Amino acid sequence: MDRREIAALLAYIGRLDHRTIRTDEGEARDQLAQWHELLGDMPMATPHGWDARVAARQHIRLSPYPILPADVARPWESYRRDRLGRHTDPTPSVDPDDQAAWTAELVGTRRAVATGTAQPAQYRAITSGRLDPELEARLQEVGSCIPPTARATLAPYRRARAAREAAVAQGQPDSLGVRCEWCLAPAGEPCRRRRIGPDDKARGTALRATPHPSRLDLAARQAQQVQQPAMA
Repeated sequence: MDRREIAALLAYIGRLDHRTIRTDEGEARDQLAQWHELLGDMPMATPHGWDARVAARQHIRLSPYPILPADVARPWESYRRDRLGRHTDPTPSVDPDDQAAWTAELVGTRRAVATGTAQPAQYRAITSGRLDPELEARLQEVGSCIPPTARATLAPYRRARAAREAAVAQGQPDSLGVRCEWCLAPAGEPCRRRRIGPDDKARGTALRATPHPSRLDLAARQAQQVQQPAMA
């Protein structure tokens, strides 16, 4: 704030609290110089939520003590900290090899956010809202977010998943839906080859393209148990 803005702020405060009014010309000049020295680096108001008059009015409304410059400076520092705490530095638009320009743009952006002339840049959060109707209709049409052609192309590189999908498509039980009692692979993960060393500890952890027979039997038994109550 310049001296004219400080004078306007003091006049506003004087209308709300007559204790701050200085009738002597010398005292008024000293008061103006003091407030300008302490509050000259902050704006009177910003486009994004800061107003020194609001901070002064809030203090006068809640505190029985005469207002001091610190009673305006404290809310201003809190305002700055809050904005910088919510700010995530966006990637500068300058050449990253130009270190001076890169740093200058970062500093300028932070200063603009701190002084209230720009809004904090934040990462977009993941929301739990419903899907876009067009995307939902498309997923129902193709049955998966992976197109069939892409799934067929990836099948040689995802042999365990491809075998699982083929078995489910043929009406067989989902073998990976249960835990393997042989290799201890949890549900949803493919089986692994277990090679036992001389110390009776497992040495091999290579993935298998097909599940262990005991896992197939367990999946079939569980599928049968689920079907029997349904038929009853």
